[in-house]
Amino acid sequence: MVFRPRTEGAEHVPEEGPAILASNHLSYADWLFMPLTLTRRVTFVAKAEYFNGKGLKGWLQKSFFSGAGQVPIDRSSGGAAEGALLSAKKVLGRGELFGIYPEGTRSHDGKLYRGKTGVARLALETKVPVIPVAVLGTDVVAPPGKKFGAFTRPLVRFGKPLDFSRYEGMENDRYVLRSITDEIMYEIMQLSGQEYVDIYAAKAKARAKDKEAAKRSGGDTEPKNPQDPALKAS
Repeated sequence: MVFRPRTEGAEHVPEEGPAILASNHLSYADWLFMPLTLTRRVTFVAKAEYFNGKGLKGWLQKSFFSGAGQVPIDRSSGGAAEGALLSAKKVLGRGELFGIYPEGTRSHDGKLYRGKTGVARLALETKVPVIPVAVLGTDVVAPPGKKFGAFTRPLVRFGKPLDFSRYEGMENDRYVLRSITDEIMYEIMQLSGQEYVDIYAAKAKARAKDKEAAKRSGGDTEPKNPQDPALKAS
């Protein structure tokens, strides 16, 4: 009622049956505004710690995340990545909508970064369509590094469902997984209008942090090139 998020392409989301909603990730508020534009529940995975707290605080935290459409990562199969995949399969197996951020972490500068192949593997193993999503304006409402920003009306754009049934049985082929993931990221880029950078967001964020630290300390902001003739001469 306060932010009144706008919606485009909601007709591409099926009224029933499972689907993967693959979205860009500009802000921690993305998982809140995207589901608000749909009549169906969208489920995301969250750290199990959010559901295991003790006392009143733990109960309130568990109630909030459960009510907001979050489920804990199922770590019974191993690490966090496998646990997230297992949790996602359970959600899709119930015929529900599952939300995922292929970039793996929030963009620190508003650009769109390389997607991780987990979304492709999930699509092939569950045989469900992938709907690309672009959420815009959330980085104004809740900018990276801040809890609150400025008022704006977020916009959520849903693209046409992507069918990858032509790759059935190839979920263990890393080249196929990369091709599918890149196709998904291209569609998200078309919807969002973001500049695409072909490196992982976590690596780009770390580089930016190191560069800023070097600038504050008065050091070099760019790595030296050992092939530079000037360096050789010195």
